[in-house]
Amino acid sequence: EALSALTRLPHTLVRMNMGKIHAAMSKVRMVIDGLTRNMPLEIFDKGLTRLDGLTINYFPATSSLGVSLPSNAPAVNSLWIPAPVMKIPVLLKPGREDPFTPLRIVQAMIQAGFPKEAFGFYPTTHEGGDTLLTTCGRGISFGSDATVKKYSAFPTIQVHGTGRSKILIGEDMIGRWPEYLDVIVQSISANGGRSCINTSAILVPSHRDELANAVAAELAKIQPHPRDHPGALLCGFANPAMADGIDDLITAHLKDSGAEDITAQHRAGPRKVEAFEQTYLCPTLVACTDKDHPLANTEFMFPYASIVEIPQAEMLANIGQTLVVSAFTEDPRFIEQLLLSPDIERLNLGTFPTNRVQWEQPHEGNLFEFLYHRRAIQGNVAVGA
Repeated sequence: EALSALTRLPHTLVRMNMGKIHAAMSKVRMVIDGLTRNMPLEIFDKGLTRLDGLTINYFPATSSLGVSLPSNAPAVNSLWIPAPVMKIPVLLKPGREDPFTPLRIVQAMIQAGFPKEAFGFYPTTHEGGDTLLTTCGRGISFGSDATVKKYSAFPTIQVHGTGRSKILIGEDMIGRWPEYLDVIVQSISANGGRSCINTSAILVPSHRDELANAVAAELAKIQPHPRDHPGALLCGFANPAMADGIDDLITAHLKDSGAEDITAQHRAGPRKVEAFEQTYLCPTLVACTDKDHPLANTEFMFPYASIVEIPQAEMLANIGQTLVVSAFTEDPRFIEQLLLSPDIERLNLGTFPTNRVQWEQPHEGNLFEFLYHRRAIQGNVAVGA
């Protein structure tokens, strides 16, 4: 209840986020195997191991990892959990509305046997967070495009910014669009639409209007509920001014030609709703005729997505930097192009939601390669072993 009251996450989503953290902790060996490509764990003790007859040396690139955490999605704490396992101490700045989650994880890891000296917990200001990130040998921060720009001059700081995650439906599968409705709605609305892995744009080669109308009708069924309601899926805004700003921005951009709020046809009221002593933004799907429209490739902290019709041959040239792409296609040539795209951080091949998590696969970047460097080693390595 305390976490729900501060973050405005409903109890259902608090439990879901705690479930993801539990999975990250209970499957941490699988996570480490995925990050290190199944290297023996002795690499963290000795710095040396052998793979296929080759001696390999890795050394820590830092003596500590600073992490400035957000408040909108407690499950992002799972991203730093492998660091202490890899013998890198962590210094944590919790989000203002969520000091509980990282503190509980730290306490659990200490009880599990990790030394308490491996953790620092600093509930401080943004300026304090800056100091933490810039003085540790490595840092991780979360935020908007402004955060990415702020730390762009610091190669030792990894920023998890806006995801702009997308669903791309190929020409070979668009005719079966009714089969994908549940997956698309889940991709947009899971976790209250607050995550960087939520779908924020759908690109289709045809059938835009039919698909948009069907998705919008399903999204419009997601209504505000009290935080303790068992069916609650929407999050209220801890800062109502943020909801006001987002709503005003979308409304202003809808006045530009080439965009239409399809969910407005299915909602009984406005996008912004005051209910249960909270401010909500109801799910919104905007159909864009122009791929360059301001609402076509953006992201907001509620269930929002655009849908754009664009030839398959032009999709990859127009997606921009994208955290997750779920590609609904079985076309070998298109799959090959997707695999070679430099703009996709995480690729789901098949009708999978963008918020799908496989623990043996890195989320965004590779934490092991961020914290450890490989060194060429020659000569009598038996002495070091």
